[in-house]
Amino acid sequence: MPMNATHPLWFFVGLVLSNVFMTFAWYAHLKNMSDKPWLIAALASWLIALFEYLLQVPANRVGYQHFSVSQLKIYQEAIALTVFVPFALFYMKEKMSWHYAAAALCVMAAVFFITRAPSR
Repeated sequence: MPMNATHPLWFFVGLVLSNVFMTFAWYAHLKNMSDKPWLIAALASWLIALFEYLLQVPANRVGYQHFSVSQLKIYQEAIALTVFVPFALFYMKEKMSWHYAAAALCVMAAVFFITRAPSR
């Protein structure tokens, strides 16, 4: 059975993809463009962020048909951290610490509690 464009799964797929672009827009310049003027890095980040918005805006419109705005925000934060941690570990080569696990537990708790709230 094919999914239509308003299926809530498209919200999650769109946000995961948009967060990949967002994470690179916000942080990749720290590794790749540290020798460039900040304005060049900002312009490159804006160009990457355009693709993030082209995915995020329709994803949130689909999501808002099924979830409250508070639920959208908590899901967004959980997805952002799910995308960010592998980026930090594998792309930026940061070391894993217990802080990542503690933060993940807090985010999972937030998702647990917000899913108990009434939806739209």
